[in-house]
Amino acid sequence: MATIDQAPGAAVTASRTREAGPRASGRVPLYLLLVLLSLFFLFPVVFMLVSSLKPDDQIFQDLGSGAAFLPVGELSLDNYAGVFDRVPAIRFLLNSVFVTVVTVLLGLFVNSLAGFALSRMEWRGRKLILALVIATLIIPFETVALPMVYWVAKLPWLEFEGLRPVIEQGWLNSYQVQILPFVANAFSIFLFAQYFGSIPRSLDEAARVDGCGWFRIYRKVVVPLSGPVFATVAILTFLPVWNSYLWPLMVVQEESKRPVMIGVQYFNQLTPAWGETMAYSTLITIPVLVVFLSFQRAFVRSIAASGVKG
Repeated sequence: MATIDQAPGAAVTASRTREAGPRASGRVPLYLLLVLLSLFFLFPVVFMLVSSLKPDDQIFQDLGSGAAFLPVGELSLDNYAGVFDRVPAIRFLLNSVFVTVVTVLLGLFVNSLAGFALSRMEWRGRKLILALVIATLIIPFETVALPMVYWVAKLPWLEFEGLRPVIEQGWLNSYQVQILPFVANAFSIFLFAQYFGSIPRSLDEAARVDGCGWFRIYRKVVVPLSGPVFATVAILTFLPVWNSYLWPLMVVQEESKRPVMIGVQYFNQLTPAWGETMAYSTLITIPVLVVFLSFQRAFVRSIAASGVKG
């Protein structure tokens, strides 16, 4: 009887195995295509890493062959030592880390609150406000850059001389001018609103029955369920702030306050130093890779959850 009872199960298992075989073999070309695409997108990164170890003359000598992507020839860390001799790289890195971390944290808080208000709270005109927020995405930054420079040069700021507060005129050559104009972000607000809108509203009603206000609902109910969208917005905020070049070039002239991207122009003065440029580019790319690899799973989950739903 045991043999008879197990026979149908074995037949089903064999049938599923036969069906999975052709399906798995049909995916092989897709996997090969994905591997080739991955290698294609990795070529610039590999070239940068390898070139950072070579002298300038060898970089140009290897350009016509596959050796440009291989660690062969005269390899050394001289280019990395030259980076720290030519620019205050540590100061630039610390500036960018500070500006980026503060902008990301403030952005997560401000934009998530705006997204919560636009998606969970019922008030007149919220759909119009959301439409206007989304409409600002079509305005290029270069269009508003000069007016922004004018206004940040006029805004007051509170400084301290010892223990005595002093009101200074203008935000130029400061950290706040690199942070505050970019805290609120229309695309981040849209992502939060989309994701928060997918959370069942019955949770809000249950929380309000328990005496929770809107901010407590945001903090205790919505935020714990929204890890993927917070990771996504963190990445999407981190990248443009870390890669910012035009705005710091316009508003920061003091070397002690400049971010990493401004340091690239130090290597193109008079005679370009290509090996040192590649070494510096490698140093400023590592934090980006670390952040993305740390949050990539949450990033993919959030895009699947908030990007597909209307």
